[in-house]
Amino acid sequence: MNDFSSGTQATVLILFTTLVTVTLLMCVMAGPDRDDLTNFYTGYRSLTPFKNGLAIAGDYISAATVLSTTGIIALAGYDGYVLAVSTALSLVLLMFLLAEPLRNAGRFTMGDVLARNMPGRAVRIAACVVTLSATLPFLVVQLSGAGSLLTFILNIPHVAGARTVCIVIVGSLMILYAALGGMRGTALIQMIKIVLLLGTSVVVAALVLHRFDWSPGDVLRAAQHGSGAGPAFLQQGLQLGTSPLDRLDFVGLQITVVLGVACLPHITMRLYSAQDVPAVRRSMSWAVSTVTTFCLLVIIMGTGAAALVGSRYITAADPQGRTSVLMLSQMLGGAADSAGSTILYSAVAGMVFITLLSSVAGMTLAAASSLAHDLFAHAARRGQAEPRTEMTVAAWTSVAVGTLAIALATLVQNWNVGVLTTLAICIGASAVAPALTYSLFWRGFTRTGLLATLYGGASCAVLLMALSKAVSGTPAAVFPDAHFDLFPMQSTGLVSVPFGYLAGWLGSRWDHRRRPAVSGENQRLYEESEARLLAAAE
Repeated sequence: MNDFSSGTQATVLILFTTLVTVTLLMCVMAGPDRDDLTNFYTGYRSLTPFKNGLAIAGDYISAATVLSTTGIIALAGYDGYVLAVSTALSLVLLMFLLAEPLRNAGRFTMGDVLARNMPGRAVRIAACVVTLSATLPFLVVQLSGAGSLLTFILNIPHVAGARTVCIVIVGSLMILYAALGGMRGTALIQMIKIVLLLGTSVVVAALVLHRFDWSPGDVLRAAQHGSGAGPAFLQQGLQLGTSPLDRLDFVGLQITVVLGVACLPHITMRLYSAQDVPAVRRSMSWAVSTVTTFCLLVIIMGTGAAALVGSRYITAADPQGRTSVLMLSQMLGGAADSAGSTILYSAVAGMVFITLLSSVAGMTLAAASSLAHDLFAHAARRGQAEPRTEMTVAAWTSVAVGTLAIALATLVQNWNVGVLTTLAICIGASAVAPALTYSLFWRGFTRTGLLATLYGGASCAVLLMALSKAVSGTPAAVFPDAHFDLFPMQSTGLVSVPFGYLAGWLGSRWDHRRRPAVSGENQRLYEESEARLLAAAE
């Protein structure tokens, strides 16, 4: 169904070239000096709340949100609707619970927050390990998907060589964005992305509603027919199943999304660039409004894809439905060689392209920042690294992280790697979320508890995911013909999230019993900073 004229292909290529040229130029112009750490990590905290809110929303809305969630809605209906709502709720939770304390406690990275009252190399190393564990799977998924999506967009034969070239191109650009632009440069890219994303999505959603005379009921009825599921399209179960265990798995997945997505390191890193607490509050208001609006548009577009394209054509192009929004734009644009089809398809293709670029750039920056700031500057150099040296390390770690992600994405490009997205979110919910909430709100939290939370929560999520139905034992699994699916769910959250919190509590209680003087010191440090941390009092 991806038949379009050479004129459309030329228009898409021109648009892609223009986007790359403009965004790279902006990154170079906004890039920090070589010895200015504050500029590289926070952009001097010079963004207004509105701009910072757009940048947070841009980092938060990844290509997985744009493409995968739309595809799940088109193929699974109700399950996708709940996923879109859970995605918005996660940012609301971050806004009301963690945003202000994180801004007060953090400087550059998540390691700064966690080491505030518990300094030491072990804490910095653990923070870096978990940051990489949460960001690298996302990077591999985004780059692997970029190969298939760009060959589809450009109408290139879907062969491994073409996909590999696309992966390398997108990966190389993400390295340049992260290494040259720093926080301010990537923020500008995120702002461009979110404006294009919202503008294009509004047009597509409006065209869908216009096609059905602005009647949501007619859209839903057509979607039920187009999906082939009938009334089941509006009932839970098309994605994971309808058995009691499947329903429990579905609940666990939504809890994991709510707790984990907003706690991912590349999201929380944006909060440190706010000028002050009132600014972070206003920034989060803009971010929540933007993300909520976009999630509503995703629901309309996904339902429209089911109604106008149909699940049979969507799954034929991509079993996960990631190309559904592109196919919807073709359907809405009319004849393949018409001006309307060319303009709309090119706009949606440009939106997808800039979303892929900006998403991977933000994740690369977060991973490189943790390696340079937590691992090198604090764990290896014990906080004595020169700013210029740390900046150089940050640039080279961007290259290293990007190169590793490109290599892994190339190796797994023929696999169903969507499970890595679930894994990253599970690590965020099982390790990062417990560590942050305990560190910010429990004065009895100790170093042993922190390390138990980070390593225990992440290890539990990784182990259970490796033994889950998402990896083996089912037709949609990564290894469908293998059978080591000892964990009977596709998301680990129902077990790994409580495990992460329990590990932190047990580790802290162990410290209280064995070393009461050390645990008492942690409480004293927390009490000294509590007013500034929670209420921004000096």
